[in-house]
Amino acid sequence: MIHILSVVGARPNFIKVGALHAAFTQHPAIRSRILHTGQHYDAKMSDVFFRQLGLPEPDVYLGIGGGSHAEQTARIMVAFEQEVLRERPDLVVVVGDVNSTLACALVCAKLYIPVAHVEAGLRSGDRTMPEEINRLVTDTLSDFLFVTEQSGLDNLRREGVPDEKVFFSGNVMIDTLLRLREQAERVDEVGRLGLEAKGYVVMTMHRPATVDVPERLATLMAMVQALGTKCPVVFPVHPRTHANLERAGLLAPPGAMPKVHITGPVGYLEFLNLMMHAGVVITDSGGVQEETTALQVPCITLRDNTERPVTIDQGTNVLLPLHVETVVAAAGRALAGDWKAGTLPPRWDGRAAGRIAEVLAQQCFSPSKNVME
Repeated sequence: MIHILSVVGARPNFIKVGALHAAFTQHPAIRSRILHTGQHYDAKMSDVFFRQLGLPEPDVYLGIGGGSHAEQTARIMVAFEQEVLRERPDLVVVVGDVNSTLACALVCAKLYIPVAHVEAGLRSGDRTMPEEINRLVTDTLSDFLFVTEQSGLDNLRREGVPDEKVFFSGNVMIDTLLRLREQAERVDEVGRLGLEAKGYVVMTMHRPATVDVPERLATLMAMVQALGTKCPVVFPVHPRTHANLERAGLLAPPGAMPKVHITGPVGYLEFLNLMMHAGVVITDSGGVQEETTALQVPCITLRDNTERPVTIDQGTNVLLPLHVETVVAAAGRALAGDWKAGTLPPRWDGRAAGRIAEVLAQQCFSPSKNVME
């Protein structure tokens, strides 16, 4: 039996590891444990996701918290090294592109512990994004690279990663979405807020390039105000975004925008319920681009690039600049039903985690050819 330790640190990690842990525990050759670095430590960003996703309490909680990229990464590395030296797992699974992913992959490389990177090969081509650096380094260090879309296969091949290390597994985030879709329907967050299906906008914004620059943040809130004159807007505000809005004096007083619901972070099921019935979702998040494509809900991504091009080529996503009139006009078209029809990308079928479990069990016991060829 192989001992696999899966690392979580931030909201998207919980969603992915939820699917992986379920598949690992069902496999007779795998013993699965979960380590939570504490990178996201707000209860709405962490604890509630464990409950809603059906994850057990993490076996290990490092309690790292915030800080600069360097501080956070360094603290995770020190604490994680002590843990893996005690436990000596056979393999560590890291997911996505957050600081926890990079830090734990670095530690494992130094200790000669094999690493599997789930969601490998994604590239925006923009090295000003901290996540892009995390992706590049993690993929370089990983022994097993599990890919969600064709661009990931192309990127890794172009970077010289041997084919035998790369597996086209599909998307574990979509495993969780499909598994919990009916449960999310019963939550009825849309009804609780008094919204009409397909008649409102959902927004998420958290990337430094969007929310750390006061001028861009002011433009963002002008966009929210403009949208709110036309239809209801639901804006669950990330803690980072909220702090910046407060600092810049951009939080509108209660009642100033009656159609705009500015809330704190919401649980996975509540947010999935809101996305499922939205007329359009406006975001700068990577995972939301994938979730809206799976749900076939129009998505506007306020970025110059995306590491998930399949959401544009095959899905419902478009890239737009942070320009008030442009975004409001596009949202109006989406709300009117004038939007491209997306399709579900290959292997986004709810079985990605099972494929990963099978590969790891087979490869760790008898390394051979890529079993997904």
